[in-house]
Amino acid sequence: MTFLYCPDDRPLPDYAVREGLTVCGRLPEKGVFLAHETDGISLCKAGEKGKVRVDFTAGKAAYRRMSGGGELIAKAVHAAGKPIVWDATGGLGRDAFVLAALGLQVRVFERHPAVFSLLADGLARAAQDGETAALAAAVMLHYGDAAQEMFQAAQTFGRPDVVYLDPMYPERQKSAAVKKEMAYFHELLSENTGQNDSLLFEAARKTAKKRVVVKRPRLGEFLCGLEAAYQYTGKSTRFDVYLPF
Repeated sequence: MTFLYCPDDRPLPDYAVREGLTVCGRLPEKGVFLAHETDGISLCKAGEKGKVRVDFTAGKAAYRRMSGGGELIAKAVHAAGKPIVWDATGGLGRDAFVLAALGLQVRVFERHPAVFSLLADGLARAAQDGETAALAAAVMLHYGDAAQEMFQAAQTFGRPDVVYLDPMYPERQKSAAVKKEMAYFHELLSENTGQNDSLLFEAARKTAKKRVVVKRPRLGEFLCGLEAAYQYTGKSTRFDVYLPF
């Protein structure tokens, strides 16, 4: 259960009202929590000042959006072919927004209620910005476990060309190199039951028409120990490509 701190009587958006989120009028005394503030929904930690907020209009997200055409992810999904992409591990939506900036239609699945709220809030604000409104419209957000819901979604919307996976990976080390704010995100997800990678991987390979793309650390193990058909490797990250069943 995650607390959502709402300090006044301002109405909550629909995406912030989810099973698994408990609205409270006082700051939680411990742990990570969501805060509904005037500038959007943020992930905070009791007793600390840092916070995580999804913002596609500025900072690194804006840089990646404007320079996304040269990124490895474009080659991995074969963006030149204009595929329909389903991101089955939505998270903070950064890769999904880069794919949208490449001119692709992206359907994002997110199973954690707090993460879904952060991402939905970021997309809502992006939709109000003239430079990002069209990209926000290209990202369709779906609340639910992709491993269970991709089959039904495929019957409704048709199968995607590409399913993209960026499963949680164990932290390499606990050091200053890991940003304090991202530590909040890892703590939030550690409270959840966790994604079954094998079920998600199998569902992705059954759903995709052309390829499944898995994002990994450059030296990380293959997902579920299965060697990829081919890879695109950068300085710190690689993309493993698998053929569908």
